Amino acid sequence: MIIGYVLLSWLPNVRESFVGQLLGKLVEPYLTPFRKIIPPIGGMLDISPIIALFALQFVVLGIKEVIRYIAGMF
Repeated sequence: MIIGYVLLSWLPNVRESFVGQLLGKLVEPYLTPFRKIIPPIGGMLDISPIIALFALQFVVLGIKEVIRYIAGMF
């Protein structure tokens, strides 16, 4: 969803469509904290979605390891 939202940002008219607004409502609450911490580079390039994806991947890997540890106990 994040990648789709970023791609829609290149097409402003599509972002205003139903799909664009729906993605915005789903993705923006997750991206907002990253945007508060990471300013745009050169005032234009927003890398916060990239950092957000890395953070999400890190959390997913952590959850997988916890589940693998718990499953190994039984």
